[in-house]
Amino acid sequence: MAPANTGGAKMFTNLIESQSHRKEFKRRSSFVLVTVAAYALILSGAGVASIYAYDASLEAQTSSLELLNWVPPVTTAAPKPIQDHPQPVRRPTTSNAPVDRNVDVPIRTDAIARTDDPTKVPDNVGTKASTIPPVTGNFRIGDRNVDPPSASTSDSGNCVGCPSTPPTVVVPDKAPEPPVVKPPTTQRVTSSVLIAKVVSLPQPPYPMIAKQAGIHGPVNVQILVDEQGKVISAQAVSGSPMLTPAAKEAAMRARFTPTILNGQPVKIQGVIIYNFVLQ
Repeated sequence: MAPANTGGAKMFTNLIESQSHRKEFKRRSSFVLVTVAAYALILSGAGVASIYAYDASLEAQTSSLELLNWVPPVTTAAPKPIQDHPQPVRRPTTSNAPVDRNVDVPIRTDAIARTDDPTKVPDNVGTKASTIPPVTGNFRIGDRNVDPPSASTSDSGNCVGCPSTPPTVVVPDKAPEPPVVKPPTTQRVTSSVLIAKVVSLPQPPYPMIAKQAGIHGPVNVQILVDEQGKVISAQAVSGSPMLTPAAKEAAMRARFTPTILNGQPVKIQGVIIYNFVLQ
């Protein structure tokens, strides 16, 4: 009887364990299902949010577009009509036939065309020109070669640019006048004249180094004044090197009245003397 009780106890224990395993399996299954559902819901929400965010970014890009370059459509131009080539200029030729006042049309012993007429081919080719004068237009075959007084061997109707009268050279009776010599644009004036035209003459400052060194004396500055009375150039011609920079700077700031010569404003050139005196 003891073994039978032992087997029943084992079956009861296995039954209890299988029921506990079943509960744990259900709990795990529920956890997996809830986890999968939560992830699916989160991924779905993220996908919908990303779609809305992408649409918003597209709208922002569309509103911020800027036209940088614009290429207009290319229109094909209509083909230009082919222009007719101009006719070659035909120059008149001089006839060496004598003039007969009793005839009204040129008379030739043979019909000889001009050498520049491509429509007429000579019968014979040679190195010597024919002695019969060439003709164009109406003529008559006869026993001599003569032209009427008004006849011309040139085709005046087809000649372009042929003058109706012979060219004449006009020689003027009066010789051409010599060109007018303009007065020099720069006039040299004395210091007294230059001072008389002064509008503004700033005094130069005494350089401290020259004052401490006891340097003094006059400084001559040659200036060039333009047509408006403004100094455009200043060069020191004499004086101490310690005093010349200040004198040149003061001379460049000077102003003068414009100088008029023969009704035209001119430049003037002169010398300003600055005298540096120690106090």
